[in-house]
Amino acid sequence: MKILGIGNAIVDVLCKVSDDFLIKNSLKKSTMKLIDETEFGKLLSSLKIEETISGGSVANSIVGLSQLGNDVGFLGKINNDKLGKKYEDGLKKENVKYLYKKKKEPIPTGSCLILITPDSERTMCTFLGVSGKINDQDVNENDIKNSDIIFLEGYLWDEGDPKKAFDKAIMNSKKTAMSLSDVFCVERHRPNFLELVKNKLDVVFANEQEITSLINAKSFEEVISFSKQINKNIVITRGEKGAISINNGKLAECDAKKNLKIKDLTGAGDLFAAGYLHGIINGLSNHESLFKGTELSSQIIQKIGARI
Repeated sequence: MKILGIGNAIVDVLCKVSDDFLIKNSLKKSTMKLIDETEFGKLLSSLKIEETISGGSVANSIVGLSQLGNDVGFLGKINNDKLGKKYEDGLKKENVKYLYKKKKEPIPTGSCLILITPDSERTMCTFLGVSGKINDQDVNENDIKNSDIIFLEGYLWDEGDPKKAFDKAIMNSKKTAMSLSDVFCVERHRPNFLELVKNKLDVVFANEQEITSLINAKSFEEVISFSKQINKNIVITRGEKGAISINNGKLAECDAKKNLKIKDLTGAGDLFAAGYLHGIINGLSNHESLFKGTELSSQIIQKIGARI
């Protein structure tokens, strides 16, 4: 297997809302907020569902890689309930090897309410459910060793059982990539994320805001300097400014595509990561990998949802 993704197995529920809805419910635009099952139901009660998809950040990337013809798998914890079955079936339809054997759990399968405002920004309210209870026993050592790259998400990292799952995966992997996921995650876990980035990861995906927050940088030049010093592959998306990769001190850049009819920014970073990882496992250069990532992210933001 070329790439095995490990992340939160979350069913995405997409709804269009007004800016007033965010204000009324004290939600900060373009961020992710963890909520409980009761709050999830309360928010959803007044909304119309546009689409329901098997999601989660890394899962979106893995589906993108599968659609490009790559041999990939995904590991994420679900319950043996209605949403869990829907989740598993959704990935299998995309030719993704699903490597978790679901069983009856006391906690439901996770779900994420993705609120899309008229400016196409997405604000996420996530009920992690059983996905946040992943542990080292859920991670098969042989699955890790038989994969060329392990791809992890910052959303999954937490003290306790998820950290044990992370550590087991990294310890047994040939090469490890990770997305910082969200400024919320970076601020919550900054010392641990910094340790991962400096000493344990081979490839790091971040947007400009996330990587700047990680190192408390005052300027983007500080980010470049930091990335060159640690001799890893740091891949940074910058919105309209394009994307860059600092791979073992060497910088490559790619411009953003222009004149796009943007409908929804959900999945932009996930599909960018898919395109870049496709480049790595198929022998493309850093610049070619950036171009492929930009191509996929440009496609996905011109439609609703995170599936091409």
